[in-house]
Amino acid sequence: MPDAIKRFFAPVPESVGQARDFVVRTLATWNLEGRADDVRLCVSEPATNALAHGTRRGRGFHVALSAEDGIVRVEVHDSSPRRPRLSRPTSDDVSGRGLHILAILSDDWGVEDRGLAGKAVWSRFKTAPAPQGAPC
Repeated sequence: MPDAIKRFFAPVPESVGQARDFVVRTLATWNLEGRADDVRLCVSEPATNALAHGTRRGRGFHVALSAEDGIVRVEVHDSSPRRPRLSRPTSDDVSGRGLHILAILSDDWGVEDRGLAGKAVWSRFKTAPAPQGAPC
């Protein structure tokens, strides 16, 4: 079982891409790449929301990853206590689908209050090690 890992990201738009790269690299290191595309998208959405709505001016966000018993857990921590909520976007809306993506791609997700420290949006993924090369 790999050790949990956490990384801070600055309050700049480039941090969303860096957060995606961080989770993909970490999953590869852990040999848990089977759901990497889903995990990548499901870190991107709350990271984007953290920058747009969840962090106080000048504050970034944290991404935490852990893996245990065939489950990968991803958390995006920000400093706002305001909980995200599912919206009902129309076909003309250009935003409002992030939590729907989380709900569709992850096996479970939710929001945990962290008191004065804000909140964490988490998602879980059932996963297995990446397949090894086929025997000759």
